[in-house]
Amino acid sequence: MEKASKEEKTEKRKRSIKKESNEQKRIKQDTSKESKISSSLFYSEETEVEARAPEKDVEIFKSTCSDIRETMLDIKSLKDKKAPLDEIDKKRVSVTVDFINLKKLNRLAHMRCKKVREHTNEAKQRIDQYHLQLQNLLYETMHLEKEITKCLEFKSKDEEIELVTLKEFYDAAPADISRPESTKTDPHQQRLARLGWELEQRKQLAKKLKDSKQSKEGLAQEIKNKQEYLENLQPKLKTVLEATKPVQEYLDMPFDQIREQQETARHLPPALYVLYMQISAYRQACDKGLQISIIGDLQAAKAIKSSAKVVEEDSDSDQEDQEHAKKSKRRRKTVDSRVQERKQRALKKHPLTVKLDINCKDGNSLHLTFHFLLTLEIITVNVSLSLAESNASSVSGSDLLAPESILTDLYPGDHGNTSPNPANHYELRKLGLKDFTSYISEVGWPYLWAQWLGGLQFLENNAVNTPDENVSFAHMQETIRRLKHRVRSRLCLMKQTAAFETGNVVVNPEYQGLFPSKIVSRLTSWKRSTFEDFSSLPNTQTLVADDIVEKSDIFFTAVIERGSAKMTAQVVMTHDYPKVAPMFAVSVLWQHERSAVNDEHVKEMEEEVNVHHEELMKSKSCDTILSNQMQRLLMCFDIYLETEAAGSEEEGPREISKEKIYNRMLRGPSRSKPFQYCPDIGIFTHR
Repeated sequence: MEKASKEEKTEKRKRSIKKESNEQKRIKQDTSKESKISSSLFYSEETEVEARAPEKDVEIFKSTCSDIRETMLDIKSLKDKKAPLDEIDKKRVSVTVDFINLKKLNRLAHMRCKKVREHTNEAKQRIDQYHLQLQNLLYETMHLEKEITKCLEFKSKDEEIELVTLKEFYDAAPADISRPESTKTDPHQQRLARLGWELEQRKQLAKKLKDSKQSKEGLAQEIKNKQEYLENLQPKLKTVLEATKPVQEYLDMPFDQIREQQETARHLPPALYVLYMQISAYRQACDKGLQISIIGDLQAAKAIKSSAKVVEEDSDSDQEDQEHAKKSKRRRKTVDSRVQERKQRALKKHPLTVKLDINCKDGNSLHLTFHFLLTLEIITVNVSLSLAESNASSVSGSDLLAPESILTDLYPGDHGNTSPNPANHYELRKLGLKDFTSYISEVGWPYLWAQWLGGLQFLENNAVNTPDENVSFAHMQETIRRLKHRVRSRLCLMKQTAAFETGNVVVNPEYQGLFPSKIVSRLTSWKRSTFEDFSSLPNTQTLVADDIVEKSDIFFTAVIERGSAKMTAQVVMTHDYPKVAPMFAVSVLWQHERSAVNDEHVKEMEEEVNVHHEELMKSKSCDTILSNQMQRLLMCFDIYLETEAAGSEEEGPREISKEKIYNRMLRGPSRSKPFQYCPDIGIFTHR
């Protein structure tokens, strides 16, 4: 059945082809020459392209390709069956006709493509022509806009003159100049009238200026005469003041010295002037123990304009070097000499300094010398300390009173290692210098509180920072109090460390009731440690990792012994001691190594000393918190050893005997020990 249908399709196709060939024959009969035949064929195909849609050609193409496949399959099957050649030839003729149709479709497709290209090119040419016309119009528009802008921006000289308003002009100008009947309707005449009135006013002002200058010259002559009179009076006043000096000394009223200091203070830079005046006022009102003075070269200070920067823009260009060589006729400076010169200019101090002496009741004195850096515009401090002979000396605490550390962290975070002025980092980098920290030993310590006392506050949004007396007033009392307390607490800390070095833990009588009368454990060693030693221990890794301990803190190592048991305590103190209590990290060597990492009871001892330290502090005598914590640690070590020995199953005499009284050795799931001492009943209990 399939073969019969295919044969029917082939027959239909042949009949259609015959019809087309008949039509072509009729066209050939109408023409006599081969050239006319070819042209008529080409025209016929073009007409067919225009008359038939491309979608119809696609359908014909698909059906033709399908017929070719089927016919080829039929030919193959006939060959396989060894059918007669006549049938195979019929199939071949059918395939050939299909291929002819495909070629025709291909020609038609090429014709359509050619026509599309021609239409596209025509459209492109029209678009290019329109685009060229648009560009010409845009260019003409731009040219006209430029000409209009030039006309609008044209200004005459009279437009630069600021004239009075129309209302003022008609109110003040006389009628012969304003002419309101004609100028109000004619802008040009109005402009001319206003210019005429401006000229008249300027003539009047010039006359007034001449009269004012004559009056000024007369007043200047009068002032000059009075100045000469005062200058002649000054030697006479000096003679009178010299005669009153014995009276001033007898009444303890150094008016001359105060007057000289105040005269010198006028030449201080603004920041040091505010500092000097505020400290003088505070001394007069609140603290007579302060001594304030101004030292330095007064003549050099008079030659400096402290309100302007001293450092000029530095340049290393060859042209500047040549000009400098021509003027000075000296050898060209080396790179090192230039860097040194820039450094001296950048770190130049004002010739005058303010010295503050804080005298404590125990005979100790803190000496602060305030400098002002002209280029960097900050205040630096040099620190020194005068100690009384009664103060104890300590080897481990020898640097507690060092100038570079005694005032560190006077306010939280104020280490004094960097400049408080953010602009200084860029200025030093611009001059090719190192960071400000490298020059602290030369210029002093730029503490924040020193800037506050001088009325300086460096904020990110302040481009120009001027001294403010209110800032100095707000911080003066608290800063003086902190300075005195820092000296007192450091001296007390040094006294405690000196006692620890001899194995004595001296407890203030006010706190002796908090401890039992007998403590067997003894402090056998006390020495200074470092951050590197502290951070290398296994039981301190957590403290270092959590940033609880900083490299700038103060470290000590204490060794406590009782019998064969040995405790090593790492003591960490901040510079703000005793406001921040010391911290103890403990390890015990008895039978085996123990610490808070592997022994909960050692952790309880640390908690007793570090967490509950407020019980050992009172407002009046909190400076001895280190001794109190050490005494509590000795007490807890006794309890630890005695309860451990009592709980052991060893036979025979025990090394650690029971000396303390407690109800229970252990309590609770954590088996905590009775580290808390109850002074009222004299026994140890659990917290």
